[in-house]
Amino acid sequence: MIRLGRKDRDAASTSGSRGVDAQCIGVVQLYPLPEGDVVALRGVDLDVDAGEMLALLGPSGTGKSTVLRLLAGLLSPSAGKVRIGGADIGSLSSRELSRLRATEVSYVLQDPGRNLLSYASAEQNIWFAQRGTRRFGGSPQYTPRELLLALGLDSKNREPVALLSGGEQQRIAVAAGIATGARLLLVDEPTAALDAGERDSVISLLEQVNNDLGTTVVVVTHDVAVAGAMGRTVTIRDGRIGAEGRHGEEYAVVGRDGSVQLPPDVLAILPPDSLVRIHRHPAGVDLRNPQLEDET
Repeated sequence: MIRLGRKDRDAASTSGSRGVDAQCIGVVQLYPLPEGDVVALRGVDLDVDAGEMLALLGPSGTGKSTVLRLLAGLLSPSAGKVRIGGADIGSLSSRELSRLRATEVSYVLQDPGRNLLSYASAEQNIWFAQRGTRRFGGSPQYTPRELLLALGLDSKNREPVALLSGGEQQRIAVAAGIATGARLLLVDEPTAALDAGERDSVISLLEQVNNDLGTTVVVVTHDVAVAGAMGRTVTIRDGRIGAEGRHGEEYAVVGRDGSVQLPPDVLAILPPDSLVRIHRHPAGVDLRNPQLEDET
């Protein structure tokens, strides 16, 4: 387990969370294709507080990874705004985006081969990831050896990553993402190729960087163990925010435009295009199918 030295711990406790907040405001994302545009996101509103741990859930192809790429500044939204710490990503220059990705935001892709230099060692890959942070005057919080030790890979530190297993490469990619000391850590399916023990070491490391540094962590995952370790879950369905989970309880989310995505089991009672009656009461409102209500 990684632990900060006393000086760093005291500094973190007196300066507050190092994490940064992130927002998607009415985000629409289109992917143009010859046969017609594909709509990946449809008016997504998402607020992530500084220092929060959030899991994005949902079936494949619903827009989860697109949200991560937008937060990383790798995509510009077709409509709407994406903000990191109050800065509108769409208005940043190329140099400002480079600085953001080197010092503020770290993005770990699902395929470790796209994160790592295959000919370099595990230690060299982590050092290389920290190079951009140093170039812009940042100070990495952890050494490569500390991160590899936390993931049980200290004995592999000098081996070329091409010779390591897929699970080992995935853990090194996560370590390289954490190594930059970014205030927002974005991780796409970090445990997809891992066994239970490897998965638990990655979860532990994500929790540790959040506890030690206050880093904001956003994870795309299908793994219930990873989702359960996050403080909050958000489900994306059909390119929209469908539901939100907090402390084991799931809620529907009212979007800024007033829309609500109903859970699949509710859609069996209120199918699309249903006419509903709205019953107001002190605790909120009920939506009722008038045909079923009249029958009772």
